[in-house]
Amino acid sequence: MTLHRLYLAGPDVFRPDAAAHGRRLVALCAEYGFEGVFPLNEALPAGLAPPALAAHIYRANIAHIERCDAVLANLDFFRGAEPDSGTCFEVGYAVARGKPVIGYLPEAGSFAERIRRRYPQAIGAQGKDAQGWELEEFGLPLNLMLAVPGRIVVGDLRAALVALRDAQAA
Repeated sequence: MTLHRLYLAGPDVFRPDAAAHGRRLVALCAEYGFEGVFPLNEALPAGLAPPALAAHIYRANIAHIERCDAVLANLDFFRGAEPDSGTCFEVGYAVARGKPVIGYLPEAGSFAERIRRRYPQAIGAQGKDAQGWELEEFGLPLNLMLAVPGRIVVGDLRAALVALRDAQAA
């Protein structure tokens, strides 16, 4: 199956330079022959109350995912030792709809190793976090519910695009 249109999921929409960054990501997709769809591609309607605006964004993002062939997701830690929750939902939605997902992370290592490196204050003793809860350790780079159904690559969007291009060529 040839994948052409890609939904670009991730917390990148919260960056101070989100619109410009999104244009760079879309341009990078084009370099590899793909059409990138960044959630902030269109202007948001003016005058909506926050709950109505949130509902509009939700519906628009779902529609984007529906019209795309695959999802490429920035699954780096965001505001703590987990990926962005909205991105996780989008990944789950895409998987449920049978769409391929490629996630990307800036570094290698298991989920627990990555937490230990980047958030040592969150680590307790003997495989537990600072609150005594178990650290998930299956040797996967993320929680199993993200790592098992999708392909996870180390690097940035470029690494995910290369993986997608190579998978299509095989």
